[in-house]
Amino acid sequence: MSAPTPERLMQFAFAYAPPLMIEAGVRHGLFDALANGARNLEELTKESGCSGRGVRILLDALVALELLVKMGPATYGLTPESEAFLVSGRPSFQGGLFRHVSGQLLPPWLELSEVVRTGRPATAINREGPGASFFLQFVNDIYPLSAPAASSLAEHLVVAEAGPFSVLDLACGSGVWGITLAQASPQVRVTAVDWEGVLPLARANAERLGLADRFSWVAADLLEAPLGSGHRIATLGHIVHSEGEERSRALFPRLFGALAPGGTLAIAEWLRNDEHTGSAAAAIFAVNMLVNTEAGDTYSFAELRSWLEAAGFRDVRTLEAPGPSPLVLATRP
Repeated sequence: MSAPTPERLMQFAFAYAPPLMIEAGVRHGLFDALANGARNLEELTKESGCSGRGVRILLDALVALELLVKMGPATYGLTPESEAFLVSGRPSFQGGLFRHVSGQLLPPWLELSEVVRTGRPATAINREGPGASFFLQFVNDIYPLSAPAASSLAEHLVVAEAGPFSVLDLACGSGVWGITLAQASPQVRVTAVDWEGVLPLARANAERLGLADRFSWVAADLLEAPLGSGHRIATLGHIVHSEGEERSRALFPRLFGALAPGGTLAIAEWLRNDEHTGSAAAAIFAVNMLVNTEAGDTYSFAELRSWLEAAGFRDVRTLEAPGPSPLVLATRP
């Protein structure tokens, strides 16, 4: 066995750099400037309004990350990956997430050592005051992260061929889950629940897409909101991790009662393996919950299944869908 080297640790030491570099590229429109073909350094410097030195060093670093290609001494172009996901205005644009790295995502992590000591975040985004302010800035930029999974759910549940029915969209955020299901069939009506400070975003998105007349809005905490009854589908899009075990286990029986017999609850989450040793992405996201919430975490499929079955759900299963983990589906008998 070869002797260990510090190389991997040295890579970790600068692991914060790539998302900040992507953020700079997105914020200064460098990926957008390359959307119609390769450009040279002089053109990109002039169009971005940045320094020539800054643009050159950043672009060369993005080439090293294989997010750009260098086509000659000072000419740059997009890779298929950056062309698909980092050019704004395209349906698959994921760059919105990176706009928030330095201002919203990274600062709480700088307090990690103290948070580990105390077990409490400096600011809890699962509380309505600071949480609404945080998500108001954030949720529209992560709409493209959930839209493909929501489309997969609509296809799996054959929403387009179903008769009139209602959807309950819990902690709706941007409204992406309810909106996508409503787009699949004109017979779908949606009850969207979130904090009062966040609902205007979902309402504006529904109005922009001509769907507002099929939505009703409930401004309340998830454990206090009137959820109605008889819904065919209920969605929890990346909410369990911030709610934590106690609140999630209290919420599941409420959702059971809100669904019609035969109705489906769909949960999007970052899933751990049973031993909580696998999926580095889900493990890192658990630390993200540590620094941002009072009780949040990430969980295994087995844990979610046990909580759902305790609430009365049956046929708890996974559905492969675009996203960090499969969707978790459960049926009310």
